[in-house]
Amino acid sequence: MLTTQRVVFRGPRDAYIEESPLSEPGQGQVLIRSLCSLISTGTELTAYSGDFPPDSAWARYIRYPWVAGYANVGAVVACGPDVDNVREGQHVLNTGPHASLVLADADRLVLVPDGVSDEDASFLVLSTISLIGIRLAQISLGETVVVQGAGLVGQFAAQYARLSGGWPVIAVDLAESRLATARAHGATHTLVGGRPELPDDIRGLSKGRLADVAIEATGNPKAIAGLFRCVRRRGRVILLGSPRGKSEVDFHDEVHTFGLQIIGAHNSVHPGTGTPYNEWTQARDGELFMDLLSAKQITVSDLISHRYPWREAPAAYEMLLTDRTRAMGVLLDWR
Repeated sequence: MLTTQRVVFRGPRDAYIEESPLSEPGQGQVLIRSLCSLISTGTELTAYSGDFPPDSAWARYIRYPWVAGYANVGAVVACGPDVDNVREGQHVLNTGPHASLVLADADRLVLVPDGVSDEDASFLVLSTISLIGIRLAQISLGETVVVQGAGLVGQFAAQYARLSGGWPVIAVDLAESRLATARAHGATHTLVGGRPELPDDIRGLSKGRLADVAIEATGNPKAIAGLFRCVRRRGRVILLGSPRGKSEVDFHDEVHTFGLQIIGAHNSVHPGTGTPYNEWTQARDGELFMDLLSAKQITVSDLISHRYPWREAPAAYEMLLTDRTRAMGVLLDWR
């Protein structure tokens, strides 16, 4: 019987490394030795902090002990029967946890192309989260796009908004360090958030029109209502971050009166199967991410702010919870 070392939360603010049994790969499965894995600072910090309502979908999803992680890159070390799409030695992106060894279905793996680093490839899942928001926004050339929240999901949203023809693309955040990163990743302008003057500032950058599209990427329920005031009549608000709790909104004064469209953009909104009407499954968006990386149309490596040896994972979570604005992409190194 194999064993793997994996990151588990026993409860809020209680991360530890657990040794767990792992079976040999069965039919259609592969065994992967991890090289690096990316911490999802949204989902994983919500679980680590325990900061979510007890009667919410978060509470149904996060049940302690909770195995952390879903963005893992490693090398295939063994293949089970009937695996013909990958071979031993190939590097693959998988949605397995932060663990030294991962057992995964072969048909759910993404090959890391030549010329793309393992670390860059680990951002694929977060990238597809941003992409579903951009697709639902249906940005047209020259539309003003505001991205509220310049964490990883917001950084990708700004890059993809620019590639989709957004102009200007305005990043909003409380941290100047994140705004500086956004200016290097697609944002044409940046503004400090949390101020009553924000709608007027956006009006000034959009020739008086306000935003055509506003993308909420903070996940802060208190930040959502203020974003409605930054959008033009009949504009679109994309809820890309995953809120933790209820928001107080005057729907008559802030939504109904202006005919705003509010669109949820959770990763699960990706279609399970491509059709002629919507071929952009998560797998297809992941393929596009790798293509854009290979063509150097998007950049990822400078989003990495911290690397921790896997044994120091608990310290990484505590650092992020103390002040996540100090960090951007935080990787665990399993080599």
